[in-house]
Amino acid sequence: MSAPTTGADGSRGPEAAPGSGSGAGAGSKGSDVGSLARGGALNIAGAAISALAQLVVVAVITNAFSQDEAGILFAATSAFLLVGAVCELGTQTSLVYFIARFRSLGRTEWIGPLVRLALRPMVLFSAVLGVALFAAAPWVAEAMVHGDSGDGVTYLRVLAVFLPVMNLSAGSLAATQGFRRMRPAVLIENIGRPLAQLAAVGAVAAAGASGLIAVAWVGPYLPAAVLAVLAMVAMVRRTAPAGGAAPDVPPDLGRRFWSYALPRGLAGITQIMLQRMDILLVASMLGARDAAIYTAASRLRVVGQLANQAISQAVQPQLSEVLAHDDRRSANTLYQTATSWLMLANWPLFLLAVLFAEQLLRLFGQGYHDGAPVIVVLAVAMLLRAGTGMVEVVLMMAGKTTWNLANIVLALGVNVCVSVLLIPHIGIMGAALGNGAALLARNVVPLLQLRMKLGLHPFGRGSLAAAALAGVCFGAIPLVVRLTAGDGLPELAAAAAIGTAGYVAGCYLLRRPLRLDEAARSILRRGGRGGGGHGRGGRGGGRHRR
Repeated sequence: MSAPTTGADGSRGPEAAPGSGSGAGAGSKGSDVGSLARGGALNIAGAAISALAQLVVVAVITNAFSQDEAGILFAATSAFLLVGAVCELGTQTSLVYFIARFRSLGRTEWIGPLVRLALRPMVLFSAVLGVALFAAAPWVAEAMVHGDSGDGVTYLRVLAVFLPVMNLSAGSLAATQGFRRMRPAVLIENIGRPLAQLAAVGAVAAAGASGLIAVAWVGPYLPAAVLAVLAMVAMVRRTAPAGGAAPDVPPDLGRRFWSYALPRGLAGITQIMLQRMDILLVASMLGARDAAIYTAASRLRVVGQLANQAISQAVQPQLSEVLAHDDRRSANTLYQTATSWLMLANWPLFLLAVLFAEQLLRLFGQGYHDGAPVIVVLAVAMLLRAGTGMVEVVLMMAGKTTWNLANIVLALGVNVCVSVLLIPHIGIMGAALGNGAALLARNVVPLLQLRMKLGLHPFGRGSLAAAALAGVCFGAIPLVVRLTAGDGLPELAAAAAIGTAGYVAGCYLLRRPLRLDEAARSILRRGGRGGGGHGRGGRGGGRHRR
């Protein structure tokens, strides 16, 4: 992909930024594994806390309330997140993409106008759709749950009030990530909000006040939004021209931004439909009880998504920078390194899930054992997903948002067709098979596109080492334990302990092909300062550095 003279991001090519001094110029330093390690390590730590908090939230709800009550809440939150994706308009990924490129090309004075151009329409549209969802709540509740919808109307109306709040928080944090600052997103969205949500849901569950559970679930978005906006404003102010002079903004910046963002917005809607449509289909076709069982069984999928998000947040701005300079070698290095780390983070959990699915479901209380086959199907699909790496992120950072949109629409079509055909006959397993088929299509198609059109692929020494190490420590060893000792909780704990010991030793022995030695040196050298791995990055005006 040769760098155009005038790109879709409003840049004028690398030659437009002589002597930018940004330190982010991908053309001079290429891929920065150390920066990826610092940002990725911080994000993975945050994602681990977020994933654990989300699992416990679901476990608290399923243990404290009936399956019908839990299923209605899960359906309502799925509908809320789906409408939220509609309101987002593609601004989150687009802000990361454009801010990273503007910094790389020395056009930091464009960042402030860009942020205002992106966030104002998004928040207004979120408010409009929030009012619409509030008014239409009775009809939505009736359609989303087969049978009695219980408190569904109340849940939907409470959630609708927070639509603009949720998207303002997400958009503001996306802008901070464009500055390669990972810390605000990790502290606010991955740690603060999930822990506050867990505390609130736990308090409501202890009181047995099911009518307040939606308030407890969504309320933490408000303080998160306040903190996110403050962090974003502080960074954007540093990019303003000296002396308060008006920035020389291209007149077609808005057109360029929205031409990139809107396809991404449609892809985001389709993506959240892929993540939540199976829950809504189960609720509408089978009822609230089956939706509760399916939601509990599919929670491990969220863990994989959070790990993917954690690493992708660190790699997105770097990919945007190096691809802005058509540095495919550096892009491939980042892609392959991120893939091996993603496999290291995900494969242990999903391999154990395949072997000990019923034991994991005990977290959610009695009556959820029917979800074990769902865990197995989705765990296998997530193993394959991690093995192909963050294909969608690479496509988007290469500017191929329309390709990404087409791929996700294809995957959604596969999901809906398979699920609708199978759910009436085999119940929740039909939804699991539909989701698994969609994940396969969603990763294989963009993988072929990247290889054939851009010459990028995720396979290298690191990914092979990660696959072999995880396969032995969390596949072969736990399988031997299960076959010789059984599949109870003590056996699961023993298999996990033995596998973890071998995993740590294997990571040390394979540290070079996994590039963990570079990561460790970088983290120790910087002490985790500036989670994005750029020191004083984000100050704009060419003062940030790697």
